[in-house]
This record gives sequence, C-alpha cells and structure tokens, in this order.
Amino acid sequence: MSILAKKYFYDEAAAFEHVEAVLWPEGPVCHHCGSVKKPYKLIGVRSKSSKKNPEGLERHGLYKCADCRGQFTVRMGTIFEESHIQLHKWLQAIHLMCSSKKGISAHQMHRTLEVTYKSAWFLCHRIRFAMQGSNTEPMGGEGKIVEVDETYIGRLEGISKGVKGNGTKNTVVTLVERGGQSRSFHTEGHRRVDVEGIMLANIKKDTALMTDEALQYRAVGKNFASHEVVNHSKDEYARGKAYTNTVEGFYSVFKRGMKGVYQHCSEKHLHRYLAEFDFRYSNRVKLGFNDEGRSHNALVKVVGKRLTYQQPHKI
Repeated sequence: MSILAKKYFYDEAAAFEHVEAVLWPEGPVCHHCGSVKKPYKLIGVRSKSSKKNPEGLERHGLYKCADCRGQFTVRMGTIFEESHIQLHKWLQAIHLMCSSKKGISAHQMHRTLEVTYKSAWFLCHRIRFAMQGSNTEPMGGEGKIVEVDETYIGRLEGISKGVKGNGTKNTVVTLVERGGQSRSFHTEGHRRVDVEGIMLANIKKDTALMTDEALQYRAVGKNFASHEVVNHSKDEYARGKAYTNTVEGFYSVFKRGMKGVYQHCSEKHLHRYLAEFDFRYSNRVKLGFNDEGRSHNALVKVVGKRLTYQQPHKI
C-alpha cells in the first residue's frame, strides 16, 4: 500500500492521532503546566461559527488538564501552532518535502494543498526550520573521513549585476562525513577566518580530513589526524582515499534543486534551504531511511520550534 493512502493524510482526526502518537508516545502532556497525570479529551467541541460554517468546525485533539484547567492540543509548542492549515495537510507537506530529492517549490505546494501561495511559502519555511540540525556533536572520529569544500550560489544582496566574480555570490561551506551526515553553512566568504572556526567546532581532531588545494584549508588541516589534498587545478580528482567526490555529489543535488526547483533564493533565507538539503542527505536511503522514515524524523523535530511570518530569516 502506498504511504499516500495512509488515513492521516486525508482525515483530520486520524492526523491528530498520528501526531499525538509520535510526539506523545507515553500519553498527552499539558502544554501549560507539563502535567501528564490527568489530561482528558474534550469531545464534540466546535470552533466559533461563521457564515461558511454556521455550526462551527469540530476541534480535533482538544484536551483539558485537570491540574491547571488549561486547554491544549498537540499543535501547541510546535511549528503547527496558530496555523489555520489543517493538520493532515501539514503531514502531506512534510511528506512532499522529505520525499522530493531536490525539493518542492512553494507554488507547487500551494497548488497541491489548495492553500494560498503566501501560506504555502511560510509553511515550507516552518518545515525547513524543523529540519534544522540540533546536533552539536562534532562529526568524524578515529578511522573516519570528513570532506570539506565550498561552493557559490545566488547573488549577494546590494551587489551590482555588472560586477563579476565569486565575490558577488553567497558562499556555502559544507562538511560531509563519508557514510554519515552533512552540515552546511552560509559564510561571509571563503577565507581562512571564514572556515577555520566552523571546521574546528564541527570536526573531531582524530578525523582524517579531505579537501581540495584551496589555501584556506592548509593551516587548519594541521589540527586533525591527517589532511589529504587533491589538486583539481592539475586535473587530479582522486588519489586512493583522497578525494572530495562525496561533498561534490552533495553540491550536485543542492544546485540542481536551487536552480531547477526553487530558481531564486534570497540571501537571508539561504540557511533555511541548506538545512533542508542537509536533512534529506543525513536521512537518506543509504543510512536506512525511506520516505516514511524521513518524514517521521522531520515530524519528531517540530517540537519547540515556533516561527512567525515576520521572522523566518532571523532564527
């Protein structure tokens, strides 16, 4: 059976039950006081009536805490909070973003979910915020290899179109652990000062480091167990285990998505898109995650991540 046939993709009550099972594995938790002992479900409660819905819409998943008397749902304290979009459509959106290798545009999302483009755009940014990595544990370790490279994307805001060169573009630095996860960063440039802090904070010292011949990696490379360099300027792309093909493969998918699907990305939102591509790469099939597992991992991360329309670029 296709995952899209799952009831929680089209039935609101089933959607609440699914999200509750994932976020509250041991039962409801009061959003106001944290009590897990006495919350009880309110059945038959409806929202305020309107001309279109004179009887009001049924409020699914509404609980009341017997300790503090507060009402709450599983939406509270997540990216779903205060959203007028039905929860089953949120689950569809998460699945679409997790199963589309190169992403899905807000225009496509607005047509598929039958919501406004503005709502679809903000919905996608909320999901990207949930995908944003929270693991601060350094990558690599003894016997492991991490590749580091940089690329250029888009255009720096306020730069004249007549100016040429990489100095007019946004710089992205990516660390990829072979057989593991990726972490990407939007930096001010590709100088040593721009990459050194990122590498020292995110790669364990007993890791084997692989880079190209760029000068900014020479000094910082001495801090790791070993540092192998491939000289692309001399058409050298692999020398035994020394290569950066893994991180370049990541950039291949990233650039196809940014240019072919999203087409344009503002500089202030670039970190959101990097989080999206990092999440899919770090939860790929090779690591044991199919579309359903990837969507589950994204859903688990929605807790504690509130984002308002006025500040999608600030967090």
